[in-house]
Formats: sequence, C-alpha cells, structure tokens
Amino acid sequence: MPSAWAGCSAASPPRSATSARRRGCSLGTGSEQVHLLLVCTAERGLCGPFNSAIVRLARERANALMAEGKEVKFFCVGRKGYEQLRRLYQKQIIEHVELRSVRALGFEHAEGIGDKIVRLYEEGAFDVCTLFFSRFKSVIAQIPTAQQIIPPVFAGEAAGNDTGAVYEYEPDEDEILTELLPRNISVQIFRALAGEFRVVLRRPDDGDGQCHAQRRGNDLASRR
Repeated sequence: MPSAWAGCSAASPPRSATSARRRGCSLGTGSEQVHLLLVCTAERGLCGPFNSAIVRLARERANALMAEGKEVKFFCVGRKGYEQLRRLYQKQIIEHVELRSVRALGFEHAEGIGDKIVRLYEEGAFDVCTLFFSRFKSVIAQIPTAQQIIPPVFAGEAAGNDTGAVYEYEPDEDEILTELLPRNISVQIFRALAGEFRVVLRRPDDGDGQCHAQRRGNDLASRR
C-alpha cells in the first residue's frame, strides 16, 4: 500500500541495540540471499525514457538475481516506477512511497525513507539493498545507476584500493558508525531524489505538462 514519506519514522530501540544493528549496515549480515531493490523514479511529468531506463536496469538486476536463486523485494519511491514494476512484481513490492505533494524537496524527505530502510534491515527483511536512480548529467542526458547502500560499497572498495591503514577513532567507533551509517543512506537517497526532481520540476510553465528535458530533446531533433 502507498504510504506518505512522513510515515516512515519509527520509535528508536535502546541505544546499545541500535548501535550493534546499525553497525551491521556496514558489515552486512554475511548473507546475500535476500535483496531489496530501492527504485527511485519521478512522480509527474512526461520524462518517460528516464524513468523507463531506471526500471529496466532494476528489472535486469532482479531477473539476474532470481535466476541465481536469490529472493528479490522492491521498495518503490515515486509513482512512475511503481506503475511499471507492479505489472511484473506486484507481490514483491513491500513498500511504495509517494512524493506527489512535495513541491520543494528537502533532506527530511530522504531521511524519512532512509529510516524506513534501516528499520527493515534491523527487522531482517533483507541482506543487501541496492539503490536505483537516474544520475543527472544534463537536462537531456541521464545515466541509470545502481548503487549498493547496505552494506555500502564505496568507490575505493569497488576499485580494490585498500591501503591497509589502521585508524583510531575519537569518539568511540560504534558511536560514529551509529550516527554516520544511517546518515550516509539518507544522503544517497537524497542524491537520487534530487536528480529526479531536477528533471521533473525544472520545466517551463507552458501549460502542456511537457518536461524541459523532453522539450529540449524534441527541439534538437527538429533541427536535424
């Protein structure tokens, strides 16, 4: 069932339990059996190719994982992706967050979704979470992107750059991780949502509902 972003907050468990479980967001469960695909697409506008590219990437990942015997679940943010994914994976969609009423995107919107993701992880709903979104390049160029956020994969790790350095933390490492790991998840989600809002909301007020990216593409095509 659809839910508003504001409903994503949850009561916090005891600090010691929270610290251990949220640190687990960094280390993972040790299993890769259950995958949550967090798919962020637009709420409005006619920028269909951008949304379809994100959904296609998520669908390809889902089918590949299921072919390996993995369990796949979907968390949909935005109406456009949800409408496409539910045709094939309706029973696997465990959450749908709508942002149709949002006119000015704020970090609190991403934070509400991030809290929901962390809570699902703490409840054992999945082992790996991957964020699917459209990385903004220009109004006519978007790059469909998949970014694993639980456990997180950073650029240095993906490239195999391990310096072997040992660090001492002040304050305590657990305290730092408890604060920063959920924040990192929310930051990644905010970046994904900001890309979608940049495409959909930055359009001329021409009354025909056509997004700026599509209009620009049509103008370029007509000049050729």
